[in-house]
Amino acid sequence: MRRLLWLLPVLLSAQPETLTLVQPGVWFREGDLKKYGHCNNAVIEMKDYLVVVDANFPSGAEALMRDIRTVSSKPVKYVLLTHHHGDHAYGSAVWTKAGAITVAHAAVVDEIKRYEPKRWRADIAARKDVAALKTDNLELPKETFTTSPWRISDGTRTVELHHFGWGHTRGDGYVYLPNERILVTGDAIVNGAYNFTADANLANWPRILDRVLKLKINKVLPGHGVIGGPEIIRGQRDFLLLLRAAVETEVKAGRKLEQIQPVLPASVKNWVGDPYPSQIRDAFREITAKKPAGDLEH
Repeated sequence: MRRLLWLLPVLLSAQPETLTLVQPGVWFREGDLKKYGHCNNAVIEMKDYLVVVDANFPSGAEALMRDIRTVSSKPVKYVLLTHHHGDHAYGSAVWTKAGAITVAHAAVVDEIKRYEPKRWRADIAARKDVAALKTDNLELPKETFTTSPWRISDGTRTVELHHFGWGHTRGDGYVYLPNERILVTGDAIVNGAYNFTADANLANWPRILDRVLKLKINKVLPGHGVIGGPEIIRGQRDFLLLLRAAVETEVKAGRKLEQIQPVLPASVKNWVGDPYPSQIRDAFREITAKKPAGDLEH
């Protein structure tokens, strides 16, 4: 019984904005997206330091730093960015100021230059934590990679940062712990109706998830929503496939965007919610323009 006690935090319903032990040396923090705009984070313990997945917004970074000190005195050496969106990357400067190295796929730099100047300025006006950084630009990752996976190993644990191609964004990174069979996904995989699709390649995204499923995975720590298993990867993939197919059928029937309101099967209802109208719009634009949504002006 004593050997199973570490499982209790996983079996109990985790509270948003609190660290939950997934297994020894691996913690998950579900961000409160509605209240604070925060993403989910993971904290991974190495022999002499910690690895954090995603920088969050500045307020989320500061809150996570406080929480980390309740479970470990080790320094955070690396912050692995899964993509460029504000709730995952805007807190980068908070971490680097504290001595951490931010790491991302090289495409994340391209995405920041493509999309983020305008979005950053908007969030300076909208969010006090971003404005408090007193900088005109989002900080770029300190270290980038092009050969996947980027990997660290210290004899106690191996952490890999994989890039499989353009899905949710061009720079999507997946943090994988091969020995523990844990995958931390960013927003390429979410557990619920959270997906922002304007920067996506909706046609390619399901193919990327098929590649992800080839990894040996027991637990999935999504970019938003609660912890799951490989079933949420399959659910995310099926939702994207069904969405695009339904919109394509309507387009072929000659219907205009405002006439398209596809009802998807109950098997993917977990991913249908507030973002659904914008997801339909992005699928429609991608199909009619014959280009990925992320290549279209927005």
